[in-house]
Amino acid sequence: MFSGKVVIITGSTSGIGLEIARMFAAQQANLCLNGFGDPATIQHEITSLESTFSCKVIYHPADMTQPNQIAQMIKTVFDTFGRIDILVNNAGIQHVSPIEDFPVDKYEAIIKINLSSAFYGIREVMPFMKAQKWGRIINMASAHGLVASPFKSAYVAAKHGVLGLTKAVALEAAEFGITCNAVCPGYVLTPLVEGQIASTAKARGISEDSVIRDVLLAHQPTKQFVKVQEVAEMVRYLSSDAAASVTGSSFSIDGGWTAH
Repeated sequence: MFSGKVVIITGSTSGIGLEIARMFAAQQANLCLNGFGDPATIQHEITSLESTFSCKVIYHPADMTQPNQIAQMIKTVFDTFGRIDILVNNAGIQHVSPIEDFPVDKYEAIIKINLSSAFYGIREVMPFMKAQKWGRIINMASAHGLVASPFKSAYVAAKHGVLGLTKAVALEAAEFGITCNAVCPGYVLTPLVEGQIASTAKARGISEDSVIRDVLLAHQPTKQFVKVQEVAEMVRYLSSDAAASVTGSSFSIDGGWTAH
């Protein structure tokens, strides 16, 4: 389905982003991975993807808080492959704290990585996508783009902003064969969420088991974490030609959380 397409996935060295990368690689797309991590581990993943799926994979260490580094990553991808077809804005961080104690530097970093980086990435890829009259932009939002939870003021603000950005970009790009949509997962058991379990336990003064049962999965009627593969499949559909008329929309994959 995506043979020869060029895909950039931010925050793709682990969790949801890495699973999305594996999905696209299996479809013979060429990839740019991005994110932090052990260089040897990242190189091992690149080698594995290329040998398993016969695709080309590059890695760019752009810091998603730095607009100039994001621009350099986009330029590197275009210089390497000569095109950019799909951008998945997946990079994200989290911090859990009462708002009166919320560290200012954590707030700024969450807004920059979870919201502003998507703006800067879209800004840079849009000219290439408009020129070829085709593009797919997928913004990873969250159930927290639709509803709120306590102690996550920065994250909730950023993810609500992602949905607004998605709608604005969809309107601007509508006549150029470019779509822009958002995916809103509930709790997915990734390294990011695993980190939240401990910090939420501390913030609420309860055990980690209680956080999983009574805080995280309390929101999801299925009482199951969303699987990374399920999120990747949603991204695959939104990136396909079958979704050509789907734009400016947000898609919940949250076990029924936002149906409350």
